[in-house]
Amino acid sequence: MLLPAKAEVARQLRRYRAWERRMLASPADRAVRSTFEDSGYTLCVLMGKRCAREAADAAERYLRSSVIAYLQEQSDLPHASAAVRRGPPRSAERSTAGR
Repeated sequence: MLLPAKAEVARQLRRYRAWERRMLASPADRAVRSTFEDSGYTLCVLMGKRCAREAADAAERYLRSSVIAYLQEQSDLPHASAAVRRGPPRSAERSTAGR
């Protein structure tokens, strides 16, 4: 797994937090909201998360820990996308074609 440079993560996290404060101060300003959402998207891509809050939390954990500790923490998390297949193994399934 490739990880971004900590300096870049810190820079993007500061940018995200600054735009978050501006957006909370003036929520009706569309330009501020758009820039805030762009900064959140950038943080999501950088940290490999689907939600800006998750990305910000991951960035903070990444900056607090060593690279090895962060990778171990990430591998210990349960994977929501891992589907459990129930039923016979695929090798035991037979095709109905030709019957």
